[in-house]
This record gives sequence, structure tokens and C-alpha cells, in this order.
Amino acid sequence: MARNEEKAQSMLNRFITMKQEEKRKPRERRPYLASECRDLADAERWRSEILREIGAKVAEIQNEGLGEHRLRDLNDEINKLLRERGHWERRIVELGGRDYSRSSNAPLMTDLDGNIVAVPNPSGRGPGYRYFGAARKLPGVRELFDKPPETRKRRTRYEIHKRINAGYYGYYDDEDGVLERLEAPAEKRMREEVVSEWHRVERVRREAMKGVVSGEVAAAGGRGGEAAREVLFEGVEEEVEEERKREEEEREREKGEEAGREFVAHVPLPDEKEIERMVLERKKKELLSKYASDTLQVEQEEAKEMLNVRR
Repeated sequence: MARNEEKAQSMLNRFITMKQEEKRKPRERRPYLASECRDLADAERWRSEILREIGAKVAEIQNEGLGEHRLRDLNDEINKLLRERGHWERRIVELGGRDYSRSSNAPLMTDLDGNIVAVPNPSGRGPGYRYFGAARKLPGVRELFDKPPETRKRRTRYEIHKRINAGYYGYYDDEDGVLERLEAPAEKRMREEVVSEWHRVERVRREAMKGVVSGEVAAAGGRGGEAAREVLFEGVEEEVEEERKREEEEREREKGEEAGREFVAHVPLPDEKEIERMVLERKKKELLSKYASDTLQVEQEEAKEMLNVRR
């Protein structure tokens, strides 16, 4: 059997092909200017032809092995066809045809990372130069699509304080009145406790100061002793008790030693009453230095000297 190429080269087939071409109309060439077209159907046909050419060239530009120069030429041709398509679409609107610029079907494309995104300026009618396919990876073009890393600008002190208002400090918290209703009973109770404690401490302090100014020696159960014990903190009371126990232990040990041998004192020693008076005097000084000012202490000393009050 003869092959298709041999059949096409036969005399009969060439004769038939020649007759068919003679019957055809000469191939019409697309006008250089869209304004030269006067028929709406012809304008639609020329726009469709441009779209077919754009599709063919976009498919061809996907091949990265074409070389840099060929890729740049193809990209230039596609951009030229896009501009020409825009001219024909405007001419179609002028002839009363469809407005293709308002098409709602936005085409999609893939970026360098493989993500599907909408084509920016899909109609190609606006200003600007677009890159397709492998042309996006050419030297000097990739940098246009790489987004620079976002540098986080450090805010200045003025910008920080500019955003601070009364709500930052909590002044708007009690505008609804809920917080005030909840805090009012607790605030009243705490205020009463603080005031009563202050009155109690003041009363005890006045009683202790009266006992010191009058020169009375407070006994263990007297008014001055009770006032002093109430004014002293727990830590001071424990310290006094420990010191008292320590002194008692020392006295018992000394008595045991005296029982074994005779003790000869070369200097006069104070007796128990004198020691107790000295300890009480020292505690009174501590209280005065703690709750009375230096001026008040000086006035008390002068008053005792004038009244001839012994300590």
C-alpha cells in the first residue's frame, strides 16, 4: 500500500488540491488598525484570531529550553498581542458589540511557588509589562517577583505613649457602675477596720505616754505595763521573754556555783529589784524612741528635772 506522502504527491491529488485553492477566496489579512474595520462580525473574528495566537505563544513560552533571547522575544510578542486585543475589544464596543472588559471570569495562574493566584490585570488593557511562563525566571526578572522581607519597624516612645489613654489605666472600668457596687461594701468594711485599729493604737500610746511622763513605775499588772505590752510587737515581746528566761537561767547557774564554792564580789552588784528596774527603764527608752520624737523626749527630760522625778 502506498503511504500518505506518496498519495499526496501523486498527479491526481495535486491537481485536485490546486483546483480547490483556486475556488477559495484569497486569504484576508487582519487590518493593521482596528478602526479600519466596519463590520462587527469581522471584529469578533479578528479578536478570536488574536486570542488563538496568544494561547499558542503562551504555551510555547512555558519551555525553559528555548533560550533567553527567544523567551524575551516571545514575551514581547505576547504583550504586543494583548495590546492589540484591547484595541479590537474597544472597536467591538464602538460597533455595538459586547464589552469584554467587564467579564467576571477572572483567569488564574500559578506563581513561582506553585500557588494558584488570580492574574493581575487579566485583560491586559492597563499599562504595564507582563511576564509569562519561563520568562518569569529570567535573570533580572525573578527579582521583580520576589517580595522583600518585611522589616518590623521598632516603635518609638512617642508612638507607644500616643496609644495610651485613660482606659489603659483603668479609669473606664467603673463607668457601668458594676465595679462600684461590688467594691463599696468591702471598701467600707476595710475602712472601718483600719480606723478602729488606729484609734486603739492611739489610745494605748496615750496611756503609755501618760505613765512615762508621770514617772510611775509600771508593775507587771499595772496600767503602764499593759500599755507597753500592747504597743510592743509580737517579735519584741518574744525577745523580752527570751531575755527574761536567759537571765533566770544565769541566776540559777550562779546560785549552783555559789553553793559549791564561796563567791567574793569585789564590786557592788545590783540586786534583783535594781536589775528589774534597769530592764524596765531600757524598755521604756525603746518605746519612747519608737513612738516619740526627739523634741518630745527632750521636753520630758526637762519636765522630770523640774519636778525632781527620779527615774
